[in-house]
Amino acid sequence: SDKTPKLRKMIVTHGDIFVAETLAASLTKLVLQFPSPDKARTAKAVLILCAICKLAESSSTAGMAQRSSASDCQDRCTLCCRILLDPKTRDLLKPILLEDGKKQLANYLKKVAEEQPQKKKKEETSLVSQADDLIHFRQLKTMAVNAGDVDLDDGADLARATGFDKGSSLAEELSHCYPLSGFADPVYAEALVTVHEYDIVLEILLINRTPNTLADLSVELSTMGDMKIVERPQAQTLGPLDQTTIRASIKVSSTETGHIFGTIVYTDMTTQEQKLIHLNDIHMDIMDYIRPATCSDELFRSMWAEFEWENKVAIATSITSLTEFLDHIVESTKMKCLTDRPAGDKSSFLAANLYARSVFGEDALVNVSVEKKEDNDGKLAGYIRIRSKTQGIALSLGDRITSVQRGSEK
Repeated sequence: SDKTPKLRKMIVTHGDIFVAETLAASLTKLVLQFPSPDKARTAKAVLILCAICKLAESSSTAGMAQRSSASDCQDRCTLCCRILLDPKTRDLLKPILLEDGKKQLANYLKKVAEEQPQKKKKEETSLVSQADDLIHFRQLKTMAVNAGDVDLDDGADLARATGFDKGSSLAEELSHCYPLSGFADPVYAEALVTVHEYDIVLEILLINRTPNTLADLSVELSTMGDMKIVERPQAQTLGPLDQTTIRASIKVSSTETGHIFGTIVYTDMTTQEQKLIHLNDIHMDIMDYIRPATCSDELFRSMWAEFEWENKVAIATSITSLTEFLDHIVESTKMKCLTDRPAGDKSSFLAANLYARSVFGEDALVNVSVEKKEDNDGKLAGYIRIRSKTQGIALSLGDRITSVQRGSEK
């Protein structure tokens, strides 16, 4: 049997340069923990750092996707060697490595904890925009017309009119940023997706990672679902190591899960070859189009009998409280609970009706029937039934409920 340690196998056999970089930084921090310089351990650490650099630039990893990160690995290992061998560099960077790194990790973990689902707070009604505020329609503007004094920033203006101008933080923006290509590709691309109800704006960052000029570089986008590209990005010419940002606009006509995919096509001016890069898919979430709404019990029963599309989802969760499970489903699906909730949690059965309406006027009905079974270690069992007039919203909402009902483990 193979007794090679897993860490050595990941680095040597599989050529995982990122793990090797992490190992180099960890060894450096361990040596710096000693109160006085330890020459023997320092020599061993430097020897391992040199081996990692040799591995990064060796031909055994030339065919791997991480080959382009060899220069980054060499820079990091060089810095670690300077810290270990140069007393001045050690004194200068030791507090940064040992203390500031912990602080940054603590800040990151705190931000992740704050993003976890919390109890839904009461919504404060505030004035979103004035009735006579200007709304600029980008699709009606010709490219040759100058904007003038009344032409506001179309993205910000549309966001303000639809109620999305809430001063989004950097963390919220990064949650809607999708890498379209890898760091090893000649052109790195990432997209910042902004959803304005009927309109999806893609801001695509393109970075030329080669020393050659790339001509006629264009991003060919396609969609799956009820989405239509109305503004395609223009072809660009990127110089060596240059970057640019292009925009694309997509119209959405119904509430269902959609996908955006495409390729980058360009001509390398050095070799005169036309090349293409396949991009990662962008998955559009149905929750961007769902809004909580209310209706009477009679109207709910009437629509429930009328709608023909039904999706039945079995309940499988680690939550043991009936009201807590209902709150979690309501918060995760952005729906309105039409049923009065019980005062306590003494009952072993709960049934509730949820209602929401999409920005396209489509109705979504959900019935939650859940029971706490004592013979099943107190776990919850039952079904969540979804009905709608169209198949897309019933299936997409069912997939959303299936994914989130397991995600609140405590």
